Amino acid sequence: MAQIHPTAIVDPRARLAADVEIGPYAVIGAQVAIDSGTRVGPHTVIEGRTKIGRDNRIHGFCSLGGPPQDKKYAGEDTELVIGDRNTIREFCTMNTGTVQDRGVTRIGSDNWIMAYVHIAHDCVVGDHTIFANNAQLAGHVHVGDWVILGGMTGVHQFVKIGAHAMTAAGSILLQDLPPFVMGAGSPAEARGLNVEGLRRRGFTAEAIAALRRAYKTLYRDGLTAAAAVEQLLAQAAEAPEHAPHLRLLAEFVRESTRGIVR
Repeated sequence: MAQIHPTAIVDPRARLAADVEIGPYAVIGAQVAIDSGTRVGPHTVIEGRTKIGRDNRIHGFCSLGGPPQDKKYAGEDTELVIGDRNTIREFCTMNTGTVQDRGVTRIGSDNWIMAYVHIAHDCVVGDHTIFANNAQLAGHVHVGDWVILGGMTGVHQFVKIGAHAMTAAGSILLQDLPPFVMGAGSPAEARGLNVEGLRRRGFTAEAIAALRRAYKTLYRDGLTAAAAVEQLLAQAAEAPEHAPHLRLLAEFVRESTRGIVR
């Protein structure tokens, strides 16, 4: 039987695993499903069609699964899906999706999401990310694995952030931030390779050197984005051991619809 504080309000139709903990004054809606080992802090509201995985730590005063902040929303049955082992700190807000996109807002696993973070409708967040306090994602934003967003980072709708990228505090992203790149400023500009983050994740010196060369190709050689992509693919062919990282960067730039941070 789930451990539910007597002051909490839990709809009897909610599906809670036997060891879920619900804190004081929390409110859990009818369409909510919460898997084993997850703890929900005091005064948190979880509503809508929201599915939460295993071993999450959701702190107090969060609002999860509320309707999207989109004037086109007309009550459609959209969804919020949260993976496993996430830490979600105080006062975070995450909305369900819209039918204009895939109808789901999706958060991966092993993310560290600090206080006052907002993740809007139809966002997709990968695994192992860190969002510092007050990071704000507008609708339809995609965030890759291992991304770090500095405090008070603001991300424009439809922007994509590649794996292992990082922003400085107070950054405003109006265009896509490629994998492995650090962005800073308002609007954000590319400020080098996220070398320290790559080292911490076990990238070899040779892999980092290959990515440094790729960064120079993309940002220092005066090439158009299309020309830079061709050079990056050529570098991947020359260095098969580093090809997955180089192709990831090339494909991100090639598929960008908003243009990349320069």
